[in-house]
Amino acid sequence: MRQTEPELEISNLSGVYLQDKILKKVKNSSEENMQFTAKLPKNLALVLSTVLLVAVSFFLSVAPAAAETYTVKMGADNGLLKFVPETLTIHPGDTVDFVMNKLGPHNAIFDKTPAGGELAAKLSQDKLLFSPGQDYKVAFPADAPKGEYTYYCQPHRGAGMVGKIIVD
Repeated sequence: MRQTEPELEISNLSGVYLQDKILKKVKNSSEENMQFTAKLPKNLALVLSTVLLVAVSFFLSVAPAAAETYTVKMGADNGLLKFVPETLTIHPGDTVDFVMNKLGPHNAIFDKTPAGGELAAKLSQDKLLFSPGQDYKVAFPADAPKGEYTYYCQPHRGAGMVGKIIVD
């Protein structure tokens, strides 16, 4: 059967109309996909930025305090046989610098610690210092138990030259 010219024109119009509709559908679909793929990196970047911000702020807020160094004079400025200060409060990981000041010789022997004799032996300094300004540093371990650490000057213990460090 042969199509007449008006039928052919309607048929061609229907084909063009359908083709146009299909093209619009495909175009809309690809625009939606492009919008989705454009949103995906933005959302991913937002999530990653948030996670990074939280992680960095956590590490900055819980950064451990830097270890301190404290000075203990061996022999008071006025000539008394004592440690200055006699009592010192520190934190695990801190260092105490024992400095020869007056009326030597002096040293620092730890006799009582919360951890017992082994730690006392590690912290003790048997060597006698004779000249003003000589020193030795005692580093308290980062895992040092909290409590009182007592020490004395071996040559002047009988004169009452004792001290105490409190690890808090």
